[in-house]
Amino acid sequence: MKSISVGIIGAGAWGTGMAQAISRGNNKVQIWALESEVTESINNEHENKKFFPGFQLSEKITASTDINEVAKDKDYLIIASPSLYLASTIKKIINVPNIANGLTIIGALTKGFVPNKNGPKLVLEEIESALPSCYKGNTVYISGPSHAEEVAMGKLTGLIAASENPKNSIRFRNLLTLPGLMVYSSLDIIGVQICAAAKNVIAVVYGALDAITKTSNIFGDNTESLLLAAGLNEIQRLGFAMGATHAETFTSIAGVGDLDVTCKSKYGRNRRFGQDLIQTDMLSKFNDIDDLIANVQKIGYLPEGAIACKYINQIAAEKNIKLLICNGLYKIINKELTPEEFLKELSSPHPRRIYTRRTK
Repeated sequence: MKSISVGIIGAGAWGTGMAQAISRGNNKVQIWALESEVTESINNEHENKKFFPGFQLSEKITASTDINEVAKDKDYLIIASPSLYLASTIKKIINVPNIANGLTIIGALTKGFVPNKNGPKLVLEEIESALPSCYKGNTVYISGPSHAEEVAMGKLTGLIAASENPKNSIRFRNLLTLPGLMVYSSLDIIGVQICAAAKNVIAVVYGALDAITKTSNIFGDNTESLLLAAGLNEIQRLGFAMGATHAETFTSIAGVGDLDVTCKSKYGRNRRFGQDLIQTDMLSKFNDIDDLIANVQKIGYLPEGAIACKYINQIAAEKNIKLLICNGLYKIINKELTPEEFLKELSSPHPRRIYTRRTK
């Protein structure tokens, strides 16, 4: 099997887990990390001790703090930067010769919305607006129910490779069709991206509900399934409002599959954040949602749903669509409602009352 060179921009858990999977195909993988201790750990001890501890990595994986080195002369480049830092990260690689000439196929793992002065952008929209024009419509979005830990261990996982360019979708599908991975193509780039971003918001609320059910006489397993179904409905409503093209996207692994695992898995950071809203004094560290986003490192891990709910709230207002769950999480993090008040209102016979609750 011919070795393929792959660069991954971002050394978080998902970027590292994907690197481990790709290395199983006899491919050379280089990861860009901002922190020198991360690159030293990967290169010298074959472990990402800071962001992915406990997983022995392949010797085919190396790391560098030089982003241009990682992007240079790669057959494939995968963007795994958090959404908050995506715009500034992409700008660093646009002059790398193989990027400037459109020779490298680019995909993205980033989930969420990208903040912009003109309103939040989808991930591929932001990437393609920054890259040379030859990448317009040619980048690939990779998503699905895929916690990094299980991908790294080789446990069977399904992924979606979505692109306006069917050939590039197939190219990424071929790259990622490895032991433990099943990959499918999609042309619904908007729908797949919305599923990936909005499911994190639902998972935060699911985590809060799960924590409350342990001592509640009102909420239980049935309630959690009710929330999951209602959350999927909101994701679909948002997706169609933003231009999703295929209803089956929301019933595929990109939609219900990713939502289910994000809500229920022990690895889920968004679920964990929801639980922390109930079990710890998490929000006392922040004044409001903008303060949380600006100081998200204080949480100790990155719950993308806590950030995405702000941008979904903006989009829903602009498009005049009601998203009770997403709006409720926004109000919780913005300290307009407590989690308990929100869940009580949501389960009332007339949940629209939540929009008339107190303001700060």
